[in-house]
Amino acid sequence: MSPAYPRRVTSTVRTTGFSLFATPIGRCAIAWSDRGVAGLQLPEGPAAATRARMRRRFPEAREQAPPRAVGKVIRDVTAVLRGELRDLTQIALDMDEVAPFPRRVYEAARAIPAGATATYGAIAERLGDRGLARAVGQALGRNPFPIVVPCHRVLAASGRSGGFSARGGVATKLRMLAIEGVDPAASRRALAPGFDPVVAVRHLRDADPVLARVVDRVGACRLELKSADSLFSALAEAIVHQQLSGRAAATIHGRLRSLYPRARVCPTPLQILRTSDERLRGVGLSAAKVRSLRDLATRARAREIPTLDEARGMDDEALIERLTAVHGIGRWTVEMFLIFHLGRPDVLAVDDYGLRKGFAVAARKRVLPTPKELAARGARWAPYRTLASWYLWRAAEGSIS
Repeated sequence: MSPAYPRRVTSTVRTTGFSLFATPIGRCAIAWSDRGVAGLQLPEGPAAATRARMRRRFPEAREQAPPRAVGKVIRDVTAVLRGELRDLTQIALDMDEVAPFPRRVYEAARAIPAGATATYGAIAERLGDRGLARAVGQALGRNPFPIVVPCHRVLAASGRSGGFSARGGVATKLRMLAIEGVDPAASRRALAPGFDPVVAVRHLRDADPVLARVVDRVGACRLELKSADSLFSALAEAIVHQQLSGRAAATIHGRLRSLYPRARVCPTPLQILRTSDERLRGVGLSAAKVRSLRDLATRARAREIPTLDEARGMDDEALIERLTAVHGIGRWTVEMFLIFHLGRPDVLAVDDYGLRKGFAVAARKRVLPTPKELAARGARWAPYRTLASWYLWRAAEGSIS
């Protein structure tokens, strides 16, 4: 049986006033009571239509200037709709007329940070029963507090947008997500199945005040996975990129691919083995990288390295041990593969200069931590050290200045 919902669409107690306010998506409205925000309303089109909707929802309320506390809520909501980061989780909501189950749904939705998304199923699972996904959708469809309870951040499975009850429907939902820099399709390229970004971010914030400051400045994690035609092609590209800037590596990798115009995505191991050192060096590869590519191709032909599907079924350390047998592929290269291709959630590449620099920036230290020190600190971030790494890379880039 689905959880019970109140049938009433109007409030009849304690609501003292409402006010319209301008935002980047149109004139929204807010109602308040002596216990907090009683309701929010997305634009209904003309201001008169939004005002009429508020009068139907809150017939006892009088339109008036908002008190100071409500004025701050208005400013924060407006800022969020401009794409700015604001913490709306501390806003008091009057939920006296909200039934217990939707109240739990709204509390779970409020934990989704700006720029992130969750699925109806993930919220249902968080509430103890994944079979309640449809009931979660129904509760969010009746959400009296849009934006503060960010129902627009909840998607259907596989990144589909799902429904939206506000005027404009899904188009409004997608617009609000776009303001926060979210492409719903990107959720299909998120970290490994079962990974819950809301739970992960909450864990990092609770586990380490240094990382909490970075999360608050940067916002939601937007790590996306890279596609790969095969494990060979992913590792070949990684070899090309070693110790080069992204632009230089992309140029050389493009030249390498141009040697094989009939290759669908990447040259095959046999094609690499049949190409002379002179031609490979001619695209900009060093002698060491040519040797690495040849060893990788030889092992791939001999089936000494796993397929991409086999790699997905191996644990992190087993895959690191297997792939570092290839000449020129060290632990760091495999760790980057684990993060950006397989989406493993708990990888911390302690030898990575960017991570060490990012932690020094975040912790306001002049000296970079040693790999051993970073590993010790990172123990508190487990089992979400990949997410912690993404935030530290953003700190190293200056995203928290």
